[in-house]
Amino acid sequence: MKKNVFVIVLVVILAGIAIYQNAQRENKETLMPTEQAPQVNFLAPSFTLTGLDGKAYSIGGPREKPLLVNFWASWCGPCEEEAPDLVNVYHKYEGQFDLYAVNVTPGDKLENIKKFVETYKYPFPVLLDKQGTNADTYRVVAIPTSFLIDKNGVVREVIHVLSHKELDKKIASLIKG
Repeated sequence: MKKNVFVIVLVVILAGIAIYQNAQRENKETLMPTEQAPQVNFLAPSFTLTGLDGKAYSIGGPREKPLLVNFWASWCGPCEEEAPDLVNVYHKYEGQFDLYAVNVTPGDKLENIKKFVETYKYPFPVLLDKQGTNADTYRVVAIPTSFLIDKNGVVREVIHVLSHKELDKKIASLIKG
């Protein structure tokens, strides 16, 4: 009789351990997106999007040049405010860094996106985040939000609208490494 009780207690304990470990595994899986959100001095989350030009552009991992990733929308007043500064700094440091303008498309219309790009004469790739999943991954709460990413794919800074002078200093610093 004692042997049967011992076996039953052992089975109950092992079942409890298995249930606990399974619950821990599920908790880790649900927390993973939060752990993958971009953080300064950590690798930028990877993604590939199609641009208005029909080409695919990838973000994440080592690259030849540093990168500024700018999340924006055509209806956004602060995005209009920073657009000329993005164009100017891009021309000033052309060839020394990449700039990808990622449109948060679910809240925008393609005709408005194209008009905005034409109005401000964006010379850099404009990517379409059609479902907004990449903006979600990057935890973009307000637009515009930009991520400065070094050649190693590491997020160096998260910025919002800056004066032209401040933006210029940030890009120069990013290029110097």
